[in-house]
Amino acid sequence: MSTAPRYICIHGHFYQPPRENPWLEAVELQDSAAPAHDWNERITRECYGPNSRARLVDNQGRIIDLLNNYAWMSFNFGPTLLAWMQQAAPQVLRGIVEGDRVSAERHRGHGNALAQVYNHVIMPLADARDKRAQVAWGIADFRQRFGRDPEGMWLAETAADIPSLEALAAAGIRFTILAPRQARRWRRIGDTEWTEKPGAIDPSRAYLCRLPSGKSIVLFFYDGAISQAVAFEKLLDIGEKFLERLMMGFDDTRQHAQLVHIATDGESYGHHHAHGDMALAFVLQSLRKNPDIKLTNYGEYLELHPPEWEAEIFENSSWSCEHGVERWRSSCGCNTGRGWQQEWRGPLRDAFNTLKGRLDDTFTALGKEIFVDPWKAREAYIRVILDRSPANVIEFMKQHGQPKLTDAQISPALWLLEMQRHGMLMYTSCGWFFDEVSGLETTQCLRYAARAIQLARHFRRDFEDDFVAALEKAPSNLPEYKNGRGVWEQLVKPERFELERVLAHYAISMVYREPHERGSVYCYDIEVHDHEVRSRAATHLAVGRLLVRSRLTWNQAETSFLVIHYGGLDWQAMLRKTASVDEYEALKNKLLQVYEKDSIADVTNLAAQQFQGESYRLSDLFLEEQRRVVGIVLHDRFADYQQTFERLAALDEDVIHSLGRMRYPIPRSMRTAATVSFDRQVLQQIMEPANGEALAKIKGLLDRGRIWGYQPDKEEFRQALRRKLRTVLEAIRSDADLPTVTAQAGQLLDTAALLGVTLDLWQPQNQLLEAFDAMEASKSITPAVREALGRLAERLSISPQLLGWRP
Repeated sequence: MSTAPRYICIHGHFYQPPRENPWLEAVELQDSAAPAHDWNERITRECYGPNSRARLVDNQGRIIDLLNNYAWMSFNFGPTLLAWMQQAAPQVLRGIVEGDRVSAERHRGHGNALAQVYNHVIMPLADARDKRAQVAWGIADFRQRFGRDPEGMWLAETAADIPSLEALAAAGIRFTILAPRQARRWRRIGDTEWTEKPGAIDPSRAYLCRLPSGKSIVLFFYDGAISQAVAFEKLLDIGEKFLERLMMGFDDTRQHAQLVHIATDGESYGHHHAHGDMALAFVLQSLRKNPDIKLTNYGEYLELHPPEWEAEIFENSSWSCEHGVERWRSSCGCNTGRGWQQEWRGPLRDAFNTLKGRLDDTFTALGKEIFVDPWKAREAYIRVILDRSPANVIEFMKQHGQPKLTDAQISPALWLLEMQRHGMLMYTSCGWFFDEVSGLETTQCLRYAARAIQLARHFRRDFEDDFVAALEKAPSNLPEYKNGRGVWEQLVKPERFELERVLAHYAISMVYREPHERGSVYCYDIEVHDHEVRSRAATHLAVGRLLVRSRLTWNQAETSFLVIHYGGLDWQAMLRKTASVDEYEALKNKLLQVYEKDSIADVTNLAAQQFQGESYRLSDLFLEEQRRVVGIVLHDRFADYQQTFERLAALDEDVIHSLGRMRYPIPRSMRTAATVSFDRQVLQQIMEPANGEALAKIKGLLDRGRIWGYQPDKEEFRQALRRKLRTVLEAIRSDADLPTVTAQAGQLLDTAALLGVTLDLWQPQNQLLEAFDAMEASKSITPAVREALGRLAERLSISPQLLGWRP
């Protein structure tokens, strides 16, 4: 048996495709991700967050320890995902960064985090300039997040060719991770004979790859069999099974320092496999206590054991396409198993390539008038992407703009740079990975193309017709689209908008908002110069003046507006430019006078005369504001329905009970009225201060409803209880009466049990642990406080000994 040291490294590639609306720079509400706001939020809750505080439990399911998995595993995160996380889940991001910081302290200064090419493009299919930009942007984003230079970089889909490796090495990247089948041949350094056995390379060591430029990069080829088992063979169902399989990766006949390392999508640990984060934590906890094994990361292993072997790769190879990189440019046969054709992939790639060539030509020609070196400016533009503040933009323009650059040229400069950004975003690999040209990921790439085309129009370049004609060659599997043109016309083109829609959106929303001098709509700043709302019966009228300015491109528009709410969901918003404030005031007064004295029809006629442009409806509001306004408008209608159901249920309560006792089939209308009434009564009790009286009333309702088969709306109750429990636990940080807080939390947990609702306790558990930390830091933990919080910890399935946990 070899006495050489043994190491294990588990790598997770954490990534989601960009989901932001290209015109709003925000992820909009996604109903398919409910109850989460969107899929990024849902996967963060299922995976990224739990891995920052993975639970280790005893036989009773009580948490006995927590582990920040990022502090013990190698990982990379997609920069676009981290940009979203910075705004939407900053606490999770802090846990990720903390994991890297702690790991560097444990591994001789080598952190666990690796960088990633910026937006997950297939590097062998990118041109030389985009290769450099993807690497430069990925490195700059990494420095911003983790406060250090990256040693390694993840290539999207591990797709590699020599120019891509050259781009990494030229940027100072020391190593990358590849699949074993990407190794073409290998040998001990100094030997003359190569070994060529596809897929048979020894994954337990590092390999030097010499490059034509004279530079070199280190390659780690992960253990394919174990990685496959983690991703697709349910190895994460049982932590012990996962650990055993990792240990089987060692070979007693090897005499060198063995590194057993695996690489999978990080989403395996919690999203693809429920509680995979806990299985991973069990393995990491077990390994860190094993004196015969050292948990390591690639940087530390490379310092301790520099390559003694060298390898060459198969050009244009990847981990997820056995045909190399054909999955992203042809119908190679790789698919998700639906049996659909993928003949659209090649034409889509060709359409993008032609468009990109024209965008690049435009950037080169016009960029010379604005930038000293347009392409160097684009490479440095990541600084602005990471910090959109006006001061930073101005400093960027001073460094990269022509000496006589004027303020008026800042918007055109930003149009060009944003055109280039979207020109790269449209190549995000997920657009080709799946089976249908109308799929969400492909449509997202087309939306980036649409935004790039729109920005080019500022310079009187219109590339849309030729691009859409090229999309006709991309056949869809769905008859309603026919081909890529149908996808463009039905799913992409309707999403496109100009600044006027932002103004109309804000104007409509102001009917039900308090006026403020300044506001915002996603990435747009709004100035309210005037605003007046009048109401009459069920109608509303709003008149005002607005100015909108894009935080990304600095272009702006000003308008006078009129909004008429005819009642219900019938809205109309109109915009026009007024020559002066006096003209606007005269028009406003006239409109208000007609609204107060005459009919809505007269207002509409006057509006038609004065506002000649396009009109906007409620459907033109961006989705979340649209939902908010619809909710307000329909609130009274919902209340009417509720009252009607409750009145009917009260009248027929004795009847439905009698029918239930006789086991007579309950008429659907009667059951519906009774169910709605009971659900409302239960919700009212949940929202009351948590106490025994409320619990007793809920129990009484359930007992009465059981007679006729009442089925509670568990999902609605789950969300209500979750919100109420969160509110109750927030009081711990204040000077609240802890026994009262503990009792209220307990009552809510009892209510959930009574209703048969399983609550997700991950966030409440975190709230308690964080509150304890804050109180401990402020030295306000007394024996009585510790005892009260310990009792609450027990109710939340936390060992009291865990209070005060540190990563």
